[in-house]
Amino acid sequence: YALFTKTPISLKDIKANLLLLLLSGGAIGFNWIFLFEAYRHTTVATATLCYYMAPVFVMLASPLVLKERLTAKKLVCIVGALAGMVFVSGVIGEGIPTFGELTGILFGLAAAALYATVILLNKKLGEISAHNKTVIQLAAAATVVLPYALLAEEIPSAAFTPLCIALLLCVGVVHTGIAYLLYFGSMKGLSAGTVAILSYIDPVVAIILSAVILKQPMGVSAIIGAVLILVSALISEFPEGKIKRGEGL
Repeated sequence: YALFTKTPISLKDIKANLLLLLLSGGAIGFNWIFLFEAYRHTTVATATLCYYMAPVFVMLASPLVLKERLTAKKLVCIVGALAGMVFVSGVIGEGIPTFGELTGILFGLAAAALYATVILLNKKLGEISAHNKTVIQLAAAATVVLPYALLAEEIPSAAFTPLCIALLLCVGVVHTGIAYLLYFGSMKGLSAGTVAILSYIDPVVAIILSAVILKQPMGVSAIIGAVLILVSALISEFPEGKIKRGEGL
């Protein structure tokens, strides 16, 4: 990306923000670890729902950490998006979690707290380009995850087939590297609350792609959840004044 845009890596900008970059990168790494552990100890639906408490944590912490005003509209929208996430996750009707699943829930909430930390730390960064942030933060995340992967996981030889390697490269380069580049780049011009609410677009895209590409049916619950999330995200971005005067919608 740096070569394509002719914007080289700036060691000066990295050095000026090094501590926050390493902290946020480490938080990304531990966030992944806790999320993977949550999937191992509870259902995917429960783990995902716990993970998407992160935007709620951001909204609650941003007035204290970033001095951003928490408006009633933002609060209603985050509640609406969270309600949509409940429908999307399919967690309704699963019953009370067992004692063993509580471990997974705690891991999921820990991952959510770390993800919220990543957003807040990125908002505290000084002047630095998106690709400079991405390089250091993902390098720090990889440094955290590598020992965990080597110690906690037994990597089968089948993982190194040409197809698996190609898929891993696609996930690593496109869906992680480029995705985080766009994500970190967008934070500069957005409030933490907006970043938090727009995070809920992630599961909506996932269920739409699963329906289109994997031919997995979208149930009524998923459709209701997706609509709630999209409407909440849309309304959250209308200026306060326009909504009060009846404009915008």
